[in-house]
Amino acid sequence: MVIKVWLTGLAWLLLSLLARPAAAQDFVYEPKNPSFGGGNTFNYQWLLSSASAQNTIEDANARNGGGGREEADPLTSFADNLNKQLLAQLTNRFITSQFGTGSGPVKPGSYTVGVYQIEVTPGSNGVSIKITDSGTGNQTTVTIPNVP
Repeated sequence: MVIKVWLTGLAWLLLSLLARPAAAQDFVYEPKNPSFGGGNTFNYQWLLSSASAQNTIEDANARNGGGGREEADPLTSFADNLNKQLLAQLTNRFITSQFGTGSGPVKPGSYTVGVYQIEVTPGSNGVSIKITDSGTGNQTTVTIPNVP
């Protein structure tokens, strides 16, 4: 029995002499991408070139001269500009006839301005203006309230 205790003590002594103290360190997160707050700015070029090398999607705008704009037809540009000015004048006339001293109220009815179909309908809440784009079928309804 004494030998058994003595051998157990000797085993514990050898194990304690052979065991090293545990060492640990803190884990610290360090972002790599500078766009995600705190990353190293020297990684930017490497990340960009790596992403560009892996990109397999072709940019459709690059074929059109890089700007994404095609050459506009002067007549189309003129027609678009004219439509915008007419719509701006109609808007100004609607607003001034409802809220201020304008050139008289806009008469109810239907108007066609370029590709836009405009319907003016007076109601109890004010004037309702329904604008329909005949090219796309999109509709917008605007109600200008009556001034008390």
